[in-house]
Amino acid sequence: MRLVQTPQCQLGEIAIADIKIDLRSRDDIPAVLRGLQLLYTHEPTRAKLFELLDQVLVSKADKTVGRPGMELWRIFVLATLKQGLNCDFDRLQELANQHQTIREMLGHSGWDDPTQYALQTLVDNVSLLSPSVLAQLNQFIVEVGHELVKKKPGDKLQGRCDSFVVETDVHYPTDGNLLWDALRTIINVVGRACEANGIGGWRQQRYHQQVLKRLLRKTQKLRNSTSSDPHKQAQQRQRIDQAYRDYRDKATGLLEKAQATLPSLVACGAGAAVAKIEHYVAHARRQLDHIERRVLNGETIAHGEKVFSLFEPHTRWLSKGKAGVPVELGVAVCVLEDQHQFVLHHRILWDETDSDVAVAMVEHTQARFPDLSQCSFDRGFHSPANQQALATLLERPILPKKGRLSEADKTREHSDDFVQGRYQHAAVESCINNLEQRGLDRCRALGKDGFERHVALSIVAANLHRLGLIVQAQEKARLAQQARRKPKRRLAA
Repeated sequence: MRLVQTPQCQLGEIAIADIKIDLRSRDDIPAVLRGLQLLYTHEPTRAKLFELLDQVLVSKADKTVGRPGMELWRIFVLATLKQGLNCDFDRLQELANQHQTIREMLGHSGWDDPTQYALQTLVDNVSLLSPSVLAQLNQFIVEVGHELVKKKPGDKLQGRCDSFVVETDVHYPTDGNLLWDALRTIINVVGRACEANGIGGWRQQRYHQQVLKRLLRKTQKLRNSTSSDPHKQAQQRQRIDQAYRDYRDKATGLLEKAQATLPSLVACGAGAAVAKIEHYVAHARRQLDHIERRVLNGETIAHGEKVFSLFEPHTRWLSKGKAGVPVELGVAVCVLEDQHQFVLHHRILWDETDSDVAVAMVEHTQARFPDLSQCSFDRGFHSPANQQALATLLERPILPKKGRLSEADKTREHSDDFVQGRYQHAAVESCINNLEQRGLDRCRALGKDGFERHVALSIVAANLHRLGLIVQAQEKARLAQQARRKPKRRLAA
């Protein structure tokens, strides 16, 4: 049994519309809470929000029976707070249990409500929000924001589009440490499964890991000789090759031992453990092959054969050409922001480049916000096909061309509208920096689904934070105007 929000207020509970939020605070918490408060008090948006959460998250649940689950409004508040503050679940737990204003926003009374949130409760419930739900929620938030900045229905939107890399939570990949990742997982899974089913042979699993780690460290410490003496270079090369052979032989022995244990596990009914073991055995075999070919035989491994993480296989090796950042390990995300600093749409570039998604970004954005008439890009999005397609979709496409310009291209790119659009395009870097402050610097969620949810939730939190800042600025301006209108007392003569 899960409700969107409990209809009956508790004794001592403060209505969300009456919560006092400090306008003078420059912390991110008041801005996010003020944005949430506006969504709740804006009745049409609140109705859409509650209807969406009710249909998507509790459509298969009976509301009349069962254990009461966390209210969907509280899930939404906690999820946006986590991404809005770019914090982990430990800090979120502390804030949910101890921060008075946050507890008021969650619907807890201040003096007689013993409700406390366990860490695993927060982890399980925040993950209930799917990317499709968050995309619709984001549209509601942007529509409220446009209404707040006095955007009229016919006013045109001016967008700016760019991509950046969201790093995955992985270490720098080498053949040696990827083989270690596979083998330590295999040893752990086999050891636990054998212990649970009374199968012998893996009592020394920790010792096997220590020996393997010691051999890995030896390979990592050895470097090619910088001496000009060919004899010394050959000796150092032999030491490196021997260290890798020792590491390879130990790894091969452990793999054979693990595979020899599989029939016993199958007979005991440990099918899940067997499937996981076989999955990582395949990874280990591939890394052993790479070590043999690259280190011992001197071959060059093709980029398409490489894997950069066993636990986050969607991780890509990306080089954006940034100064001081030769390579980034993660996935590129493309965002489109309007002139009011709201992110209208985003797209995760799993196997795509910037030039592959320029037209799709505009089409999907216009499907939700038909008033988009201008969008600026950088040269990485250029292709002849994109130039033609964007010219039909937008009144003013700002897409600079690569390479030498023709006379027609020079005329187009030196026009006043194009130059002004290029000047405004630089503001997209501020948008990217803000998104990185909302959790898109590094994604710590697990798996491809977790990555999608993490990105979508960060977009929602960033727009909600922007909404709160606008409300705070307007309220400060209103209070300042009232103070100026207040008549001054005349001093007695």
